[in-house]
Amino acid sequence: MNPVKAALLWASESALLRARLPQLSFVQRSVARFMPGEGAEDALGAAGRLASEGIPVSFTRLGENTTDLAQAAEAAGDYLRLLDRIEELGLDAEISLKLTQLGYDLDPGVTATHLGRLVDRSAEIDRTCWIDIESTPYVDGTLDLYEAQLARSPNVGLCLQAYLRRTYADIQRLLPSAPSIRLVKGAYREPKGLVFTSKVAIDESYFRLAQHLVQGGAHRVVLGSHDTELIERIETSLGGHDDFEIAMLYGIRADEQRRYASEGYAIRTLISYGPSWYPWFMRRIAEKPVENTLLALRNLI
Repeated sequence: MNPVKAALLWASESALLRARLPQLSFVQRSVARFMPGEGAEDALGAAGRLASEGIPVSFTRLGENTTDLAQAAEAAGDYLRLLDRIEELGLDAEISLKLTQLGYDLDPGVTATHLGRLVDRSAEIDRTCWIDIESTPYVDGTLDLYEAQLARSPNVGLCLQAYLRRTYADIQRLLPSAPSIRLVKGAYREPKGLVFTSKVAIDESYFRLAQHLVQGGAHRVVLGSHDTELIERIETSLGGHDDFEIAMLYGIRADEQRRYASEGYAIRTLISYGPSWYPWFMRRIAEKPVENTLLALRNLI
């Protein structure tokens, strides 16, 4: 792994840096590129502007590894209120959440209850509730919870990471249930034996997994990537773009997002909000270490 990327991923897990860096003004200016604000109404405002360009959205309230079940309940309640606002505004919008934000570290049963309420509310307004995948210690439990929800409702999706060597087997496990999968490359610091480490190997894994999902009968296949060359390669191999969607983050490759929308691709922008943005922000920086570190340095200057 690129040593700069490795250092940034280490920093994303540092409790000391998590406490101190978000207080720095140049860091706050840098994160503004990737999120419209900390409040749900900030996110909804950005969604309204994107809707005028024909681009639907998915919302993520930032936060993970909750240490208090009251905080988990508050996060679930915030998502429920957000779904109410989505219905009220008539937005083509979905939610995407982390299980550890809903208390998984403390009580998986409570997490399952929160998740079930969010899946049910999403189904009521004909939306999908997405589960973000987290680091490898959580993958098995996440798959179990996803399968349990998928047996209840098709309105639930799961994010999977192409850099994990196990993901092909995980997809094989899920395909008989016609899952909705958002495929990403991967953004956690993992033991070397569990992941593909070179860009070439990760891209090849992503390409083959995307093909396998489409050809294997997944309900929805979402390419969560800003790698337009890789998306084009997948499109060519499938003979068109009708069988997959594209998801990109707010503030990244916005011109490409508008181009995809204008050309009839199913494109969706992932909008993040909330005060607990530090780990997520550091992982975004690590995705393109040179470019995004220069952005931070410009803001410092």
